Amino acid sequence: MKTLLLLRHGKSKRGPEYATDLERPLAGRGKRDSQRVGELLAEEDLVPDQIISSPAERARQTALRCAVAADYQGTIRFERTLYMSGDNAYLELLWALGDSIGSVLCVGHNPDIESVIESFCRQYVRMPTAALARIDFDIESWKEVYEGGGRLIWVRLPRER
Repeated sequence: MKTLLLLRHGKSKRGPEYATDLERPLAGRGKRDSQRVGELLAEEDLVPDQIISSPAERARQTALRCAVAADYQGTIRFERTLYMSGDNAYLELLWALGDSIGSVLCVGHNPDIESVIESFCRQYVRMPTAALARIDFDIESWKEVYEGGGRLIWVRLPRER
């Protein structure tokens, strides 16, 4: 069994002071929600074996705050392919994971996060900022992941925590 946790980045700031979309940081609410996600992962004994994040500042901050709150002991990988690259990028990323990794948390953006859930689980789920989805795959190797092969276990919204 393999577990994919998908986290949309927390609420971010907007404004002319950010030259590019990649530079936008988390807003106060996004910081709080990111920490709550980490606390939830720790409480539910779901601290992942690997965290992979988009390099966008708001996703980086989300991943870091979540990791600290969950007491995650590994390193966080930052992958450009998780920044607005589509659901195929997630599939290829999962295929490349080692089989010793039982669970992975991917921190990314919409519309990709919603698209990945729809692709893997064949159902649409709305993912507002800081929403966390758990998808289980009944497989031994990440190379066995395929579209439609996942089972959506739950989606946790920030206001539910």
